[in-house]
Amino acid sequence: MTATEKAGRQARAAARKATAHPAMNRLARVGLACRGVLYALIGVVALRIALGGGGGREADKAGAISTVARLPFGEVMLWVMVAGFVALTLWQVSEAVFGGLGVGDRLETVGRAGVYALICSTLLSVLRAGKATSDDEKSRDATEALLGLPGGPFIVGAIGLGLVVLGVRWGHQGVTKRFREELNLGQMSARARSVMDKLGLAGYVARGVIAGLAGVFVVEAAITYDPDKAGGLDATLRAFAETPVGPWLLVVVALGLVLFAGYCFGESRWRRVR
Repeated sequence: MTATEKAGRQARAAARKATAHPAMNRLARVGLACRGVLYALIGVVALRIALGGGGGREADKAGAISTVARLPFGEVMLWVMVAGFVALTLWQVSEAVFGGLGVGDRLETVGRAGVYALICSTLLSVLRAGKATSDDEKSRDATEALLGLPGGPFIVGAIGLGLVVLGVRWGHQGVTKRFREELNLGQMSARARSVMDKLGLAGYVARGVIAGLAGVFVVEAAITYDPDKAGGLDATLRAFAETPVGPWLLVVVALGLVLFAGYCFGESRWRRVR
């Protein structure tokens, strides 16, 4: 073994040891609970939009974080969330590198790490400037930049199709209860397992439906060469209220997000964190 290979192996071992530290484990669980807070706030705002309220607030992560910032001790809560989501990011990177996952699971893990990193960026933006760019604006800006590249429409279309596939994957995980594989079932009572099954089913299906519709919008943006067609979470949720079913479909999806928040809170206790 060369010196370079030995140094690389030692670095990987040190990285794995750091992410497996009990303190990192606890912070990751805090991050899972913080994720639950964000989903709960997004779901509540979406419910208010469906019922004719919302007060102009955006049903996305930036809007949820801004809501937290306005609470008493909001700044302290945001810093706790920063620590939690940094831990989640490092944990997911570690899983992707050292977890021995299949290609599909590895890609999803990398995607989660990227999402958590973006949430950290949004949190820090709110802490520094008191506001954050909405998910809709970020999505449109990113789509516009990609469409300007050689082969841009094909890249954007592929991303859209990827979101549709992710939506189907999440829905399948919910219906088949595959999310159980990530939980320490042996530490849970029969009642806790039953509750988590129901929360996971509703939450994963709701997320799958949202991701699938967002993917359709991105594909439409690629076909029409119009970045305004690609919206973020807020635009996708509002689109449910414009279907023939009307705002009641948004009510169902919003309730699914609130239930997924409950699942996240359960995860913070029972998720298997290596």
